[in-house]
Amino acid sequence: MASRKSSQPKRESRDKYSVLLPTYNERENLPLIVWLLLKYFGEGGYDYEIIIIDDGSPDGTLEVAEQLQKIYGKDKIVLRPREKKLGLGTAYIHGMKHATGNFIIIMDADLSHHVISYFIHRKQKEGGYDLVSGTRYQGNGGVYGWDLRRKLISRGANFLTQVLLRPGASDLTGSFRLYKKNVLESLVERCVSKGYVFQMEMIVRARQLNYTIGEVPISFVDRVYGESKLGGNEIVSFVRGLLTLFATT
Repeated sequence: MASRKSSQPKRESRDKYSVLLPTYNERENLPLIVWLLLKYFGEGGYDYEIIIIDDGSPDGTLEVAEQLQKIYGKDKIVLRPREKKLGLGTAYIHGMKHATGNFIIIMDADLSHHVISYFIHRKQKEGGYDLVSGTRYQGNGGVYGWDLRRKLISRGANFLTQVLLRPGASDLTGSFRLYKKNVLESLVERCVSKGYVFQMEMIVRARQLNYTIGEVPISFVDRVYGESKLGGNEIVSFVRGLLTLFATT
């Protein structure tokens, strides 16, 4: 097993949080999720930035993001768009390169995640974890608004990953996490996945490097606006990626 690198971030007078929001056709959801984040961080007196990585959305998401930047300022809303859809994993990597915070939060832009206060304050601070992952499969966590097919796919994917990879975490496919920035950079250097498997690989690599992983139960609520990005191609890609990780880790 690889030896653990020091995960202690450089001492700063004040923690700063960089929130990465990858978007593709999220023009209806983006204003509300940005407002909620601004409200939370602002009321808490935190130093923060919201980095929006739009992958060439044809619905005008980038134009909405530009208006939000004019309203709230370039210091709080940072735009790092790309010309086309290049994959969720690469979107996070792209956003991370522009992040100035010593903590990085990744989350969906479709209003699926609602427990950011627990995520930032309590779990990471109480244990000094290298990363904290939201879990739908422990405690009072759960999924709401999905049909039986989506629930079976999610449960089945998580069951397979637990059997094959034994990751030491209960929810590998979730996309609501907090990382120490230097830990995320270390993991990205080793990560080979580009799509939905990216989230799973990050946990597996963290286990290999003996980084500490905390979990907090979350309620995942299906999107109100827009359509899910999960399709047949994503499922096939996930299975291929899972088998690759099983063979190489």
